[in-house]
Amino acid sequence: MFKNWPYDRCMTTAPNPGEPRWLTAEEQAVWRSYLHATTLLEDSLDRQLQRDAGMPHVYYGLLVKLAEAPRRRLRMTELAKDAKITRSRLSHAIARLEKNGWVRREDCPNDRRGQNACLTDRGFEVLKKAAPGHVTAVRQAVFDRLSPEQVRQLGEITRIMAESLQPDGTDADLPWLR
Repeated sequence: MFKNWPYDRCMTTAPNPGEPRWLTAEEQAVWRSYLHATTLLEDSLDRQLQRDAGMPHVYYGLLVKLAEAPRRRLRMTELAKDAKITRSRLSHAIARLEKNGWVRREDCPNDRRGQNACLTDRGFEVLKKAAPGHVTAVRQAVFDRLSPEQVRQLGEITRIMAESLQPDGTDADLPWLR
């Protein structure tokens, strides 16, 4: 690819202090395969939901989070945190969902500055209709191709990755605080 590109060499010894720990050829292949698979998966799920339910995957995820919340409502900041998106992106998404009649905003009763996003009955019905096609797409793209042991391993691997990436402080540059 690139002449003398560090990814092309396999680091068999510890790097010099201050030098990056370059990926081995195997690690690089796995990393690129992971990126390729996750990009294709997100695209596939997005296309399926757009085609069958008229919404992008991120909107489906917001509706699911609201459906699972007590009284089908969440504070906007909590929803942004759960969805791992910026507050401005969430606000835009909620505006689109409101326009469709699937979500409404309500003022927080205990905080005049805050708002809740509430899943409407119409939104809940749309979600119920979209769920079977979505779960079929997920099953076909991921779980039908894996053995039970591979499913267990995938779960373990992704949990470890998520735990190590989850910010533990409020001073982190978190999307939902932007």
